[in-house]
Amino acid sequence: MIQLVNRQENGIKVSFVKKERLEEIQKSGGLSETFKADYLEALWLTNEQNEFTLYIGIGEEDLDCIQRKEIAAKAVKLCKEKELHKVSIDITDIINQYSAQAVFDLAEGAILGQYNQRIFKDNQSSKMEIEFCNYNEEVQEQVRAYMNDAISIAEGICFARDMVNLPANRLRPRDFAQEICDFVKDTSIETEVIYEEKLREMGMDALLSVGESSQYPPCMLVMRYKGDPSSNRITGLVGKGVTVDTGGYCLKPSNSMLGIKGDMAGGAAVSAALYALAKNQVKTNAVAVIPMCENRISSGSMLPGDVIRSYSGKTIEIINTDAEGRLILADAVSYAVKDEGVTEILDIATLTGAVVNMLGFSIGGAISDDDKWFDEFYKAYQKSGERYWRLPFYKEHEKMIESKIADIKNLGESHCGTITAGLFIRAFAKERPWLHLDIAGTAWVEPPIFEFQTKGATGAGVSSIYHLCNRED
Repeated sequence: MIQLVNRQENGIKVSFVKKERLEEIQKSGGLSETFKADYLEALWLTNEQNEFTLYIGIGEEDLDCIQRKEIAAKAVKLCKEKELHKVSIDITDIINQYSAQAVFDLAEGAILGQYNQRIFKDNQSSKMEIEFCNYNEEVQEQVRAYMNDAISIAEGICFARDMVNLPANRLRPRDFAQEICDFVKDTSIETEVIYEEKLREMGMDALLSVGESSQYPPCMLVMRYKGDPSSNRITGLVGKGVTVDTGGYCLKPSNSMLGIKGDMAGGAAVSAALYALAKNQVKTNAVAVIPMCENRISSGSMLPGDVIRSYSGKTIEIINTDAEGRLILADAVSYAVKDEGVTEILDIATLTGAVVNMLGFSIGGAISDDDKWFDEFYKAYQKSGERYWRLPFYKEHEKMIESKIADIKNLGESHCGTITAGLFIRAFAKERPWLHLDIAGTAWVEPPIFEFQTKGATGAGVSSIYHLCNRED
């Protein structure tokens, strides 16, 4: 993990070099003239005492939060490649230019840069010890506070990555619930797992219609964080938790099958965000609801043309069994409103291939019916560095999911798929301010787009949800 020390003690030193300081450093004999300090350019040097320094160029333009994360992650990755166990990062110039708050981005980037996917081999890699050093003592408490906040968020992102990266046979629905409960057990979060029998008593038929296709039964995890007892405001965070998605009888194509294990990235994101809120003792109230199941093919699986009932009482016509995520989210959203009394809703899911075709792998889709609620989210993802694009909707889009034989159908036309998928979920939000995030493109990258990513799961949504809920941020 990361430690804060006033001066470098041991290990490899990392120094960030801006172009405008390059000539000054070169004159002092510290750098080769071949090093141009371009953004993310790296140079290893050793002195007469055989002490190594890694120089990372940061270019000549001001760095945004993504770039500050990237320079720290780049440094850590290069040290990890050389199997180094300790690294000291000089944060002086970054603090002087961007204030102590920049340490938040550096710390998050450094931790994510050393992330290793869980592997099922004997040769497990060891963690690197990271020091932040050479800062003004006057800002020590600020630096420490920003660093500690970032550590909790980065821990949450790494947990979310772990969950999404796990093979499906290592993460059945109940396993997923247990993993989360174990992860948050030392926080003030209250957890409740609602199992199949209780779900049936409650009438969670949309969740059960999907989950009953598997021999591994569905469940629903409810997480409650009450960080501000004086407030009646409770943010509802609903995350899709499909631990394996074959598509059901509307079977996915063979070239999509390796990705079916990661369809619970939304559930991982809300649980990780809640963990970070609790660890940092943020003054806010939030409830996470995560419906968990597998979508398989069996003799009892739902079929196109079926009509099922939801927890809200609305009936749903099944057009496509691979549009299962919105079904389980419908029941979870209804539960969050009816049983937990949430005052606003955010739902997040790897929901549609359409959003990938539209926005690619670095921008998530967002839909909201409340400008004030979306503005709060806009400010949040500006702080996190994640990217989202708000999509419009109108009456004609709502008509696309009207059913002739039920209250609503689970698929619209062959176009506007991301919009109609979101609007289906909105139908169960009971007029609460509603925000929908589609992270089908951003939850997984291959190859990585940013230096703080690795091949596989990204932990998309965690940091933006954290900043959204942190009203004091």
